[in-house]
Amino acid sequence: MAAMKSRYILAVLSLLFPLSAGANGNYPAEIPDAEVMPFKVIGSVTLNLYVFKPEGWKATDKRSAAVFFFGGGWNHGSPEHFVPQCRMLCRRGMVSVAADYRVASRNRTKGKDCVDDARDAMRWVRSHAGQLGVAPDRIAAGGGSAGGHIAACLGTIRAGNREKVSSMANAMLLFNPACVLAPIDDPDLWPKGFASMPRRMGIDDVTGLSPAHHVSKSSAPCVIFHGKEDTSIPYATAEKFAGRMKAAGIRCELFGYEDAGHGFYNSGRGREQTCAAMDAFLVRLGWLKPGPG
Repeated sequence: MAAMKSRYILAVLSLLFPLSAGANGNYPAEIPDAEVMPFKVIGSVTLNLYVFKPEGWKATDKRSAAVFFFGGGWNHGSPEHFVPQCRMLCRRGMVSVAADYRVASRNRTKGKDCVDDARDAMRWVRSHAGQLGVAPDRIAAGGGSAGGHIAACLGTIRAGNREKVSSMANAMLLFNPACVLAPIDDPDLWPKGFASMPRRMGIDDVTGLSPAHHVSKSSAPCVIFHGKEDTSIPYATAEKFAGRMKAAGIRCELFGYEDAGHGFYNSGRGREQTCAAMDAFLVRLGWLKPGPG
């Protein structure tokens, strides 16, 4: 009876908060080829990491790793969102992880809570690097849309001296990310988005969670994939973030896709192109060996 009630509630929520492109998937996630590792318990909620280990993996390895965060406007979504990218990187020899985090529709949380969960996910992976066969200084954060925002926070915004284990990413893999949450140089860059951010983030001064406002010489190298016809998060915001990264002397490769909208990378040619470009970026970083062809 309880299970039926839960499914009914989730069905109602899916009508109230329809999934955006790329934010689809089951919840709780159903990923049979991944190892499930709980990383955080808060109240009655257990958050899991879904870990993909490459062929020939050993705990003594020092492999590069990537942790992906799903999209859905900080409101909904599933760790299943980035499973295709996780599987691709796993085939290439990386340990890859699809991470869960709390969202508004299920947990009545705000964007700041999503970022807190992501920091805990990154700390868990880094502190268990010996168990996961991962090099603790080669862990990327990736994600799309709101998940791209979360990943960008981990690559630009330091949590402070209270961290015993760093939650900072060593690289960022960003798909149509929300990287500029408040006016910066140009107040007309994304006026509708800027107006909604205090409510979505749960803080009055959203510059504290706006990656573009925190770009520095210590920010992580980055690759960004963004549709030039994205009406949810304007392409101009990605250009602004990339410009700030380059001005700080940080590697930032921005790929803009003509006639592509929000979530274009989730299937078909968009997925093939972005996965190939992500692979090539990781090769250039020295995290992967060049693949065949």
